[in-house]
Amino acid sequence: MSELNCTAPVDKLPKQESPTPNNNAMPLPLITQSDSRDKWSKKMDFLLSVIGFAVDLGNVWRFPYICYQNGGGAFLIPYTIMAIFGGVPLFYMELALGQFHRMGAIPIWKRICPIFKGIGYAICIIALYVSFYYNTIIAWALFYFYSSFTDTLPWTNCDNPWNTPNCTNYFGKSNITWNNYSKSPAEEFYTRKVLGIHEADGLDDVGGLRWQLLLCLFIIFTIVYFSLWKGVKTSGKVVWVTATLPYVVLFILLIRGATLPGAWRGILFYLRPKWEKLTDTAVWVDAAAQIFFSLGPGFGVLLALSSYNPFHNNCYRDALITSTVNCLTSFLSGFVIFTVLGYMAEMRGVEVEDVAKDKGPSLLFITYPEAIANMVGSTFFAIIFFMMMITLGLDSTFGGLEAIITAVMDEYPHILSKRRELFVLGLVIVCFTGSLSTLTHGGAYVVKLLEQFGAGCPIIAVVFLEAIAVSWFYGIQRFSNDVKSMLGFAPGIFWRICWVAISPAFLAFIIVSSLMDQPPLTLFDYRYPEWTTSVGFLIGASSFIWIPVYMVYKLVWTPGSLKERLAVCVRPEKAVRDQQLDSMCMASEP
Repeated sequence: MSELNCTAPVDKLPKQESPTPNNNAMPLPLITQSDSRDKWSKKMDFLLSVIGFAVDLGNVWRFPYICYQNGGGAFLIPYTIMAIFGGVPLFYMELALGQFHRMGAIPIWKRICPIFKGIGYAICIIALYVSFYYNTIIAWALFYFYSSFTDTLPWTNCDNPWNTPNCTNYFGKSNITWNNYSKSPAEEFYTRKVLGIHEADGLDDVGGLRWQLLLCLFIIFTIVYFSLWKGVKTSGKVVWVTATLPYVVLFILLIRGATLPGAWRGILFYLRPKWEKLTDTAVWVDAAAQIFFSLGPGFGVLLALSSYNPFHNNCYRDALITSTVNCLTSFLSGFVIFTVLGYMAEMRGVEVEDVAKDKGPSLLFITYPEAIANMVGSTFFAIIFFMMMITLGLDSTFGGLEAIITAVMDEYPHILSKRRELFVLGLVIVCFTGSLSTLTHGGAYVVKLLEQFGAGCPIIAVVFLEAIAVSWFYGIQRFSNDVKSMLGFAPGIFWRICWVAISPAFLAFIIVSSLMDQPPLTLFDYRYPEWTTSVGFLIGASSFIWIPVYMVYKLVWTPGSLKERLAVCVRPEKAVRDQQLDSMCMASEP
């Protein structure tokens, strides 16, 4: 063992840390990026990967619906406020953390606040739950994409084997009576041909697997595997297609939608401000939740992607650019959707609000395809629309699984560093197997349950604890010094206040509001039984529980008195080692 050097010059000795958390602590010694760690080939690879992750299917289906439901143009006020004071600061914080520490969501906590390491495990489990249902939605889009290669789209009329007497086609016809039992050809294609949901008896009996969807999901995961197996070198190239193609398609669909009769009705309905809505607390809750889930802090993706950046990369500028692109994409998607809804209202002879009731996947798989089927060039527009949906979904899947891959491989580098291809294959097989229940006739019910409970409150609670751990335990001064060492300038007072107080309050506001307002879970005409709520809470708890479990484990296995254990568990491990070195030096003095 080498002799302890206690006579080194003062400026060469490690900084002594206070035994308790101290916001004025000096930054940890700089961590140099190892040669073995992957790096982005180009800066644009990183930017497109972040944009591709943040801009997903939710930007197309969730934002337009929430916007018109919560006051139209007036909703943009709370949305912008929540973005500036809540979403963007958290987005910036995660990019900076990942870039400085160059680690995934699990091992990074030993350099921030070791007792919170359970956050990393919780993030990985949540990402798994998301992969179980999110890729099934992409598989539905692939089924539609394949079905679009025909002269007449299969959801154009009611003359198909899966149609029922309730099927009503009103396009191009007059004197058509539309009642509460009427179903459009697009709705019956989605529910009966794609999902086969009529053969299930709710969650009590979801029926057997649908082989068509099984094959589609297999194709999706095959694409995912070969995009991720070599790391950011391959995924960074794939996103040049998957992240840019949606914008080309969105502009094509916007131009086409704007030329449709009645499009102006949809735009007016989308943007007409209802100022009285601003006094409704629910509107602010929806704005906070929308910007949070849209930007995606807390999923471990931003930590993983930024960990492959050069140390002095300007992550501040990256955060502003990518978050702005994300918000503008949501706004643009609203025009794409509502020009078509105005067209449908014109064709039905009803108000826009009567055709704008669908939300979630139904908006993308029923409402929009129905309008496309009755356009000139319907086959072309259907093909590019579902191609856009597939690429939007794939980008987010790349990010979600990369978060797990980076976190686990950084935690166990001695085992996995040379076995990335095998580990990614194993992960993809686990995700595929976990998705099987969503491929049954009642799979849509499972998708809704996982979406509601697997990644709802748990991920918000995780990010809340993450913000507390970084700002209060690691210390806002130390974190600011870390950012300064990378960028050459420290974050301004606005960012510090947001990280310390406003962003945690923003997250606590969403959590409390979500727990106080738990509407009954429904899908189509099916009302979920009470036992499914209990199952849902167990799903949510199964991820979050790892945070307190690891806290107890860390405290039990750390030697010393309770006070000493707490002091060690809340300090970064490097700081603990430095303090131990100082103590040994002091003890060895004559």
